[in-house]
Amino acid sequence: MAGCNKAFGIVLAALLTMCATGARAAGGAAADGLALASQRQCLGCHQVDARRVGPPFRAIAERFQGRKESADHLARAMREGSRGQWGAIPMPAQPRLSDIEAQRLALWILSLKDTPAAD
Repeated sequence: MAGCNKAFGIVLAALLTMCATGARAAGGAAADGLALASQRQCLGCHQVDARRVGPPFRAIAERFQGRKESADHLARAMREGSRGQWGAIPMPAQPRLSDIEAQRLALWILSLKDTPAAD
């Protein structure tokens, strides 16, 4: 019986460690996404929760949630530009943004649907 309790304690400790690591990683991914958006001047036209020239990132996440290929579509729209999806102002192409950076930004944007809005 004592061996069973010890094994249970070890498993529980491992699960708690994995959960804490996952939470830190998720927080780090959010910070990394925002930092990349800042570095690539995305924040000149977009904000997370407020409209600027372009739509808020959270509104983009909500529009594309649950759609297949959303990340690929958003990454392509960043690199190639788009028109007419959010009003009269087009999204200019961002060719200096690498495919990997565009994909990272797209995944970060899509992750915003699962986070609470800032007050």
